[in-house]
Amino acid sequence: MKYFITNLTNPTAEKVKAYYNNHGKNITRRAYYHQALERVICSIILPGQKVLDIGCGNGDFLSALKPSLGVGIDLSLKMIEIARERHASPTLNFVAGDAQDRRLLTSLNIKFDVILLSNCITEMHDVQAVFEALHQVCHPRTRLIILSFSRLWQMPLQAAELLGLKIKNPVSNWLAPDIVMEMLKLADFDLVRNFNFMLAPVNLGPLSRWLNRYIGNLPLINELDLMFGIIARPVKLEAVSPGQPSCTVVIPCRNEAGHIGALAQQLPDLGGSSEVLWVEGNSTDNTAECIRQLVAQNPGKNWRFLKQPGKGKGDAVRYAFTQARGDILLILDADITVAPQDIPKFIDLFVRNKAEFVNGCRLVYPMDEEAMRFLNLLGNRFFAKLFSYLVGQNVRDTLCGTKALWRSDYEIIAANRGYFGDFDPFGDFDLLFGAARLNLKIVDLPIRYGKRTYGATNISRFRDGLLLLKMSAFAANKLKFI
Repeated sequence: MKYFITNLTNPTAEKVKAYYNNHGKNITRRAYYHQALERVICSIILPGQKVLDIGCGNGDFLSALKPSLGVGIDLSLKMIEIARERHASPTLNFVAGDAQDRRLLTSLNIKFDVILLSNCITEMHDVQAVFEALHQVCHPRTRLIILSFSRLWQMPLQAAELLGLKIKNPVSNWLAPDIVMEMLKLADFDLVRNFNFMLAPVNLGPLSRWLNRYIGNLPLINELDLMFGIIARPVKLEAVSPGQPSCTVVIPCRNEAGHIGALAQQLPDLGGSSEVLWVEGNSTDNTAECIRQLVAQNPGKNWRFLKQPGKGKGDAVRYAFTQARGDILLILDADITVAPQDIPKFIDLFVRNKAEFVNGCRLVYPMDEEAMRFLNLLGNRFFAKLFSYLVGQNVRDTLCGTKALWRSDYEIIAANRGYFGDFDPFGDFDLLFGAARLNLKIVDLPIRYGKRTYGATNISRFRDGLLLLKMSAFAANKLKFI
């Protein structure tokens, strides 16, 4: 591949370039710190993506990510030569240049899925200018991942440099996370989530692993961590999907015969090629007959009847998603506790690129009396707090049955389901954890919640609550305690 070699100069870039050109071969990475950092990076970025690594150094991190296509940019030609020697691969390319130079980025002629800036904003002349330039290599779903040092560690790290315990950086911009996030906002990037990590950057044996994996990820204590991470997405590019996206509304139905007719009357006309999939699952009443009759009586509507092959709402949803044809997948419970008229609100957030996963939130507006039992309400609030902590995004109602996401994102979640395990009988955590793993922008949409008028809930508070705790503990080791 041929790239434009930049000759853009600025005082900071020249100082950084000279330092690494002169000392590149003598710089040795301290194994424990970089192994810990690599583990975090690989937990954030899925393999098989197109990755741009800004300030790639010797290319180790880019190679560890196993990208389908990886490009590393570094100011130092000496470091680029080292990277090429260490990682000779047809899928990896390394080029000397300044990421602030739009001509260099344009010459790449690639739109990347992930742009990684690890420990490099501290050495940039104009950080915001780099953020702005990166739009040249972004598509609407690109993720910008920034990892840098906490200002709390400024004095300890400078002391370590003076004592020869740490490599001395040629330039140090000690930027706090809130400043970086403000720069991202000014450069038309939207925050997905931010986090802190690595309490012990040196090898203390098993103690370091324990401190970094568990203690350093606890609330309040994580404010003492060495590093912070920020994940953002571009919002300057508004066209996520050409035209009006179609929607598949999936309605799981078990013992809901008394709701089918009223629900059908309230479903909004979504137009185009949108569809409704009625999924019946092992009912003991005449739910299946009601749905078949409803579909037969409405041949002009794009409605389909599906019989789920297994048991549980999660199985019904996953089966229906394999049959869906819409661009957006939306789940709507058949008990009409969430008004079907709210469906367009969910779709609108995707059209306006305000969200990539929309989660209905029942805990904002007052509920109908008897809509949710007190213990259920407490459980919902508990799991909302727990989940928000695990994924680093505010999700106030994890168990609301109304959720929506792009079908293309669901296909990636389904392909990687083994990462968290396939034991969610409801489908809510399966989707939310999967969305968090993909670094999707999760947005709560406040909705009103009413009481059911027919039948009883299919949820067992205590049995299912224990299962949700088990799932949360398992996910914690995959998302938080890395």
